[in-house]
Amino acid sequence: MTDSSAKVGVLTFHRCINYGSYWQARCLVEGLRAAGHDAWLLDHHDDAVARAEWRCAFQPTLPARTLAADLPAYKAKGRRFAAAFERLPLSPRFALRDPAALRDHRAVVVGSDEVWNFRHPWYASVPLFFGEGLRAARRVSYAASFGNHDAVDGIGAEWAARLRRFTAISVRDANARALVAAAIGTEPPLVPDPVLQFAAHVPRANGRERYALVYGHGFPDWLAAAMRRWSARHGLTLHSIGYRNDWADVQEIDAGPEAFAERAAGASALVTNFFHGCVFALVNDTPFVTAPSPYRFNKVRDLAAALDAGHRIVAPDTDDAAYDALLTEPPAERVAAPLARLRAEASDFLATALG
Repeated sequence: MTDSSAKVGVLTFHRCINYGSYWQARCLVEGLRAAGHDAWLLDHHDDAVARAEWRCAFQPTLPARTLAADLPAYKAKGRRFAAAFERLPLSPRFALRDPAALRDHRAVVVGSDEVWNFRHPWYASVPLFFGEGLRAARRVSYAASFGNHDAVDGIGAEWAARLRRFTAISVRDANARALVAAAIGTEPPLVPDPVLQFAAHVPRANGRERYALVYGHGFPDWLAAAMRRWSARHGLTLHSIGYRNDWADVQEIDAGPEAFAERAAGASALVTNFFHGCVFALVNDTPFVTAPSPYRFNKVRDLAAALDAGHRIVAPDTDDAAYDALLTEPPAERVAAPLARLRAEASDFLATALG
């Protein structure tokens, strides 16, 4: 094993029981390793955060409580995530809020995900994610996001000062770009989420099966009704993964992160209100529609705008003919050019930022 000072640390939400969080962390560290860096996920821990994560894993749809009959499936899902976490390349564990044990690194890459979200329910305003306590010659952000903390709200002077200490900053969405530009006076580059940037590290399917993957929870009634009508017209099963959606035909609540990626790759279509649902549809060139929840609206809106995919955000007045088209036509034709440009710019950014 090489000396820790030669390593590149990746600081992100790598132990969230959430498919998108897991895959963005895995793709970023594996993508950096494939580029020749000795990259490791910085394994931070906090008891309160761990408890909150597991409470959310069992009760993801609060204030609506999980059905008692579903609790064993959510438990099995959590265990599969826990096992997957331990297979990741991890640094020695250290305390999230007292990182004195964190070793020296050549560089630390902060991101992706909502690492700078001041409204995150348990990771909000953690100084470490803003570079405080990092022992690294280079502090770099890759595809960092402020989540649902809107640009109009700005950030405090102390947080802006921390951002100015970064060697290089890139962000994942236009909302984050506006916040950083206002804070430090320089507009950062926009780069793809690691799952989009390092898609070679995501499992692929040999072919499409006759189901539409349903990913998310709390879907509006009008979208559930539209999808039931679409399913009846086209004879495709609605396969809900990770969460219960009673309007779907199949409930696979207990799927681990690898199973999720496999189901996403094999789906004929995808409906989601989550950011990474859109990302996995784009990676697999899967026809999709989305109706983002308020918490995820900034991220989904900005992803769609960056890739000329805004027409895939549906609304209560979207008619059945539009669903028939959107859930049949793969997105690649429209998104290929802007995605290729963003990927090339991201590769250049990382090469320069990490040396």
